[in-house]
Amino acid sequence: MNDSSLIEGIVAAADIRIGTGRSRRFVGADHGAEVSYFYVENQPGQGPGMHWHPYPETWVVLEGTAQITIGDETLVAESGDTATGPAFVPHRFVNIGDGVLRIIGIHASATIIQTFLDED
Repeated sequence: MNDSSLIEGIVAAADIRIGTGRSRRFVGADHGAEVSYFYVENQPGQGPGMHWHPYPETWVVLEGTAQITIGDETLVAESGDTATGPAFVPHRFVNIGDGVLRIIGIHASATIIQTFLDED
């Protein structure tokens, strides 16, 4: 079936940018997609705090080295590696390399739902 009314087209990076950097937040529901993602560029030592989602998350390291903590497990992922964390399990990543970490966090959901453990 070829229904052009279902075609969303290109989402410009500037339209989903987070702050003034190059990181981006794509919420699938806003664009007719059933997945969402964060594209993140972090400097050494940077990364989100521990948090969880009610769905799995998959990370693809595009450049650099990430230390990914999933529950009680700590993994090191380098450029080209992929890791997945299950639903409801706290996780985080941090750039442990010397350069920029470029990583995509794919959310198995049309919306991004996350709960940080350090929030009230």
